[in-house]
Amino acid sequence: MDLAVLGFVTIGVFLALILLTRTPVLAALVLVPVVAALVGGFGGGLAEMTGDGLRTVAPVAALMMFAVLYFGLMIDVGLFEPIVRALVGLVRGDPVRLCLATAALPMLVALDGDGATTFLISITALLPVHRRLGMNPLILPAVVALSAGVMNLLPWGGPTARAMTALDAGVEQVFLPLLPAMLAGIAWVFLAAFLMGRGERRRLAVVGAGVVAPAEPTEREPVRVDRLFIFNAVLTVALIVLLFRDLYAEVVPVPAIPPFLLFMIAFAIALPVNRRGWEAQQAQLASHAASVVLVVSMILAAGVFTGVLNGTGMIEAMARVLAGVMPSFLTPWLSGLVAVTSMPLSLVFTPDAYYFGVLPVFAETAATVGHDPVAIGRAALMGQMTTGFPLSPLTASTFILIGLSGVTLRDHQRFVFKWAFGTTLVMTVVAALTGAL
Repeated sequence: MDLAVLGFVTIGVFLALILLTRTPVLAALVLVPVVAALVGGFGGGLAEMTGDGLRTVAPVAALMMFAVLYFGLMIDVGLFEPIVRALVGLVRGDPVRLCLATAALPMLVALDGDGATTFLISITALLPVHRRLGMNPLILPAVVALSAGVMNLLPWGGPTARAMTALDAGVEQVFLPLLPAMLAGIAWVFLAAFLMGRGERRRLAVVGAGVVAPAEPTEREPVRVDRLFIFNAVLTVALIVLLFRDLYAEVVPVPAIPPFLLFMIAFAIALPVNRRGWEAQQAQLASHAASVVLVVSMILAAGVFTGVLNGTGMIEAMARVLAGVMPSFLTPWLSGLVAVTSMPLSLVFTPDAYYFGVLPVFAETAATVGHDPVAIGRAALMGQMTTGFPLSPLTASTFILIGLSGVTLRDHQRFVFKWAFGTTLVMTVVAALTGAL
């Protein structure tokens, strides 16, 4: 069978199984490429191809695993609690301040890379304040969604990890060139929150609600800023500084430590310090086991998928076909087209379907016509399950967001779509101007 045809059929079957049936993504990632390899006569090379794929994704799997464990531990021990309380305290009954605080809090909580945790903490903390002020119930999930979306660009977030896995690229190739665009996206989120808050301030004044008194103080115990708290803060700051070593390495010589190893070291230090005794440590690990298993198993299964498609030559064959039929006037704009369409396609493709089924073909097509394939991955991150995931019906965390907020998916999508697409456009323009695309 022609390799290109086999490749298109493989990806088509993969997408059909996860989009049209209840087949688990994990099962499709493993079974579809294995069957395709057997049909194509590559059964004898399965061990080598899947082994190569697993070796490729192992660093990403380690990064995801220990980033979730580390930030989960820091949240559990209350490292970010003072900032959370300070944000809520700054509201003072003003809708504009409330919306700005609503934008800031999820950006902090989202450091653990888990959308469900971000929504649980953010909505639970801010919903009483929003209700007390009489805010439009769609404002809270919208602002939280925008913040969580742009923060999903972090290297240990799902989309970026998938892009790195699919393209066999590192943090310095995929994420660091997007840092200016991400900062622009954060600025846009605060602008959007300000505009929403100003609109609510006017609406509440018209209906007679006006600015109400600040919310009552929390009944939670005060945070203890002790030696352990200071230790955790210093460790976290050091970790983040080392993660972004490439930004200042020419000025300050710092040893190059891969991100996955940084998180492994940081967690290995933080766990025994914060959780004394075997039982407490096991309980801490168990509390985040579900998130870790889900993420790591998906990355390893993706290693099988990409290993087989690359090892058999299917990706390269499909790219040659697409490059041959693509109109010449579109090739210079391939990155831009991927970026602009990335956010709306979050409503159609799951992250696994897009990054493991669609992105490799686009990337190889770009390489065939002389473009940087990694730039296609960076373009996809402008919206595909970053800004798009909090309004996609294909992600479970979206239903946590709207369920806690008490709004319908339809109303949420209608309200937040233009703002989320605005984030994509802003980041795309900045990424293009800075050379990331």
